[in-house]
Amino acid sequence: MLLTVLLLFSVLRPAQAWLPLEDWESGNVTTSGGGLECVCSVFLPDTSFPADRVQHMQQFTNDLRLEVDIQMNKLVHYQSKLESLLGELKELTLRVAMMENEPGSFIKLDFELLRIELREFEALVSQLKDSLNSSSPMLESLYEEIHNMTLIVNQLETYDRSNLEVIRIEFVKLQRKLEECQAEQEIIKPDIGNCNHTGLMSVSKPVVIQINAHLNPSFRYGGWGKDSKPVRGFESMHWYGGYSTPSVYEFYLYSNYDKLVQRSSFTHHGLPQGYEGTGNNYIIHGNTVYYQADKPFRMSKLNLTSAVFSHRQITKASESFSYFYSPKQYLDFSADEKGLWVMYTPEETKGKLVIAKIDEKSFGIEDEWKTNAFKPQAGNAFMVCGVMYATRPGDVKTEEIYYSYNTETGEEKYMSIPLQKFQEEFVNLHYNPTDQRLYMYSGGYYVSYRVRFNYK
Repeated sequence: MLLTVLLLFSVLRPAQAWLPLEDWESGNVTTSGGGLECVCSVFLPDTSFPADRVQHMQQFTNDLRLEVDIQMNKLVHYQSKLESLLGELKELTLRVAMMENEPGSFIKLDFELLRIELREFEALVSQLKDSLNSSSPMLESLYEEIHNMTLIVNQLETYDRSNLEVIRIEFVKLQRKLEECQAEQEIIKPDIGNCNHTGLMSVSKPVVIQINAHLNPSFRYGGWGKDSKPVRGFESMHWYGGYSTPSVYEFYLYSNYDKLVQRSSFTHHGLPQGYEGTGNNYIIHGNTVYYQADKPFRMSKLNLTSAVFSHRQITKASESFSYFYSPKQYLDFSADEKGLWVMYTPEETKGKLVIAKIDEKSFGIEDEWKTNAFKPQAGNAFMVCGVMYATRPGDVKTEEIYYSYNTETGEEKYMSIPLQKFQEEFVNLHYNPTDQRLYMYSGGYYVSYRVRFNYK
């Protein structure tokens, strides 16, 4: 139809008059015989497939998808990091609340350490905001909370300073009363290193030092304490090892208690492959680390001076029985005024603890004693002056020292000495003869107790 119209139109008007220049390149009219013949040459726009443009679009789409993946991974990473920060901030909030309740019981070092941690949190939140290149109500709220906590700490420290004179006066009064008391009766002082008593009488309330050096409550396995037989020059050395699983692969040493509080270790030891340990108990005795090795199962030691490892297998020790709170703690090392010990459970005793005396030179077993303490129901056990004491769960806030066995006399006793817990569970409890303290690792926190004895 369209072609017919064009042909009729070409008869009525010359071809040159109706061919638009922009649509047609040329149009020719020829005659053949007596009639007219119209010949048109038409050049249409390029209709070839734009492959280069599609390829460019595909590349742009892939780049955009990659950028989206990167940003999503960033969000997942920062969400995890923010959750971790919120957990640590919760712990800091608890410590600030403790300071608000008893500001006079904290020293300048406590305030300074807390202030340093708050500054670190503030820097981390700022870094998080910069990395996201944006802000959010949650980040702003977190930043504001850290700022408010800093103000509270500063106020508490001011309160502490303003009341320092009052505290000093009260201390002088207390000192005078103590002098009067000393004039009336003899004060029995702890006899460090000796065993001139008839056994454990009571345990003080727990002293919660702080969370571990990793600042992470999820590091619930491990331990802390002092060298129970320190070498000269390292009498004040403290140690710590914490893990998220019941394992032993590294530990930290601190020159003194203040360095422990400041989380400033002077050395860090990592156990090489094949020497890793398991369980939740190890101690340092005579500048040597004693721990339970993993594969094969055995007791091991590392001399921190010579860096020499030694191993001994206890063929009777079973891997079927551990403490109530502590998985895989099959060998429990302990040290007291009488030397070095290890407690374990053979299959033949059906879960009852055996005490073994370790010869420190040969790293062998000198002697053994069978007890009636059922290990799977015990929270932990420790040695004091050759006597093993075992604990068992009481309630959420109380542990009970319920059983003792004297290796010198073979006498066993059942008792009820309350042990107030900081948290419901703990994984490490041992005695140190150099200061007559119990050291506990509870939910990632350092805890200690003073002990009192029945003197003869």
